[in-house]
Amino acid sequence: MRRGAFILGCAGPQLLPGERHFFARADPWGFILFARNIDTPDQLRRLTGDLRAAVGWNAPILIDQEGGRVARMGPPHWRRWPAPLGQMSAGRGPKALALRYRIIAHELRAVGIDVNCAPVADIARPATHPVLKNRCYGTDAADVAKAARAVATGLLEGGVLPVVKHMPGHGLSQLDTHLALPRVDKPRDWLDSRDFAPFRALADLPMAMTAHLVFSAIDPDHPATQSPAMIDLIRRDIGFDGLLMSDDISMEALSGPPGERGAAALAAGCDLVLHCNGDLPEMEEIAALGRMSEVAAARAEAALQWRKTPDTVDIGALEAEFLSLVPEVTHG
Repeated sequence: MRRGAFILGCAGPQLLPGERHFFARADPWGFILFARNIDTPDQLRRLTGDLRAAVGWNAPILIDQEGGRVARMGPPHWRRWPAPLGQMSAGRGPKALALRYRIIAHELRAVGIDVNCAPVADIARPATHPVLKNRCYGTDAADVAKAARAVATGLLEGGVLPVVKHMPGHGLSQLDTHLALPRVDKPRDWLDSRDFAPFRALADLPMAMTAHLVFSAIDPDHPATQSPAMIDLIRRDIGFDGLLMSDDISMEALSGPPGERGAAALAAGCDLVLHCNGDLPEMEEIAALGRMSEVAAARAEAALQWRKTPDTVDIGALEAEFLSLVPEVTHG
């Protein structure tokens, strides 16, 4: 079914009447939650249920629950996780990451969340901006690809869809894309063998998110999110034919009103526009973008086929195994 070509947030921990009516009319493909939406497990289960009730189907609900600095759920109700780069650099390897994200998936499913915006397949570098650097899994393309695959496997085994980010590679960014637009000046062959390589290795996964970066060697005028040339590279050269969403369209790496930003992303070839801040007037602009294309709707349906009920596991045993590898996780 061709639903709205966007994923939206809401303002707070309860769904407001005006939001409920708007979502019923706009019919977003999915929703995304942030810390402003989260209080207790019971409250969060009510909210995810109310969001789905507003659109009348089992819509996907996303979150950024990477662990470390980017974790929307935390103590006292959910585990606190260290930054993944520290775990990988300590030599703990993909096994620890697979266990970590299987446990995270268990926590997400318990409150009605079934999509996690992870793995981060960007390569960390000495100059990578701090907003991203310790969210990465390593400094070598092959190691990052292996780690990201483990993250995706852990999530999928827990019944949560992974979103690979940030295609085609964010690690060379020296600016915070929440505030400014970075530019990458490396030549194409250099990028192919390094920053693009982990994403090529993960191209079979169901969902991915774009990067708000300009790659001068390919399109010097537009960030990847709004560049037909870059989306073509993601589709043809990286080989990703899954559901492709923009990074948050409200980030100041992009310019212009929200509706114009979103329209440019869809025109470039993104399947969905991600809008995160929960501002209702802005969401009205995004809703005016209309329905998903037929191709995007088919990709969305294929992605949701990966959404499975997980096998029952002993989470305590998994946590014990994880702690034997990386003993920094806490409940808070």
